[in-house]
Amino acid sequence: MSEGIALPPVARGTLLDDAARLARLEEALPQIRAAIAGETDAVALEATLARLLWETFVQASWCGFYRRVAESTLAVGPYQGTMGCLRIDFARGVCGACARTGTVQLVPDVDAFPGHIACDDRTRSELVLPVMSGGALRAVLDLDSPHRSGFSRAEADALQVLVQEAFGAADLVW
Repeated sequence: MSEGIALPPVARGTLLDDAARLARLEEALPQIRAAIAGETDAVALEATLARLLWETFVQASWCGFYRRVAESTLAVGPYQGTMGCLRIDFARGVCGACARTGTVQLVPDVDAFPGHIACDDRTRSELVLPVMSGGALRAVLDLDSPHRSGFSRAEADALQVLVQEAFGAADLVW
């Protein structure tokens, strides 16, 4: 599986309708699960997931992880896309809100989100999921899109299951 995953080609930046995006994700998930099966190194998982989710979410302009590096600080981890913020405080932005609350942040319009951090001025919507392991926040998975409503609740729910499966193992090495 060195080439990634097998999905129909779609141009980067295309915003498919909700049903087509969900169908694409559902087609990708078994392949993603197969690629990460048995992996216990968190960075290897993050790097692989960032790459494979980048292939899946063609509407994304950024897809990757911010790792918890201090009590209330995230630092950029493995990702695909444009330059990301290097550090994010839990008190700022969508990633910070996710880290602070431990809840999924589905933001259809970042301009309506108080304190949004514009790492990329083209970002219009964002989806951020907490990465928990051993009951503690270890990272967040962040997806940005240049389209408003670039992500759906169904996509968020499917990704939440995948993240829990990938990072919930007791023997994971951080």
